[in-house]
Amino acid sequence: MIDQLAKQLFTDVQQRMQELGNSDTLPASQLKAVLESGLRKLNLVTREEFDAQQAVLLRTREKIDKLEAQLQALMEAERD
Repeated sequence: MIDQLAKQLFTDVQQRMQELGNSDTLPASQLKAVLESGLRKLNLVTREEFDAQQAVLLRTREKIDKLEAQLQALMEAERD
């Protein structure tokens, strides 16, 4: 997957550089813009977004575990 992302980014950067005139000395601001454009196309999430979603998933898992335990207790009480 990393190889695929790297190839896609390289292709996008190469294409943008050709659009900009393929100069040998690309200013840092233009290079940054080209890289940011390529990264946006990859549909990546930030570390903060990832961590937030991971926390939501953890809380959801805890709620499901609690509900499963309650359901199990109810089912056992019903059998008695």
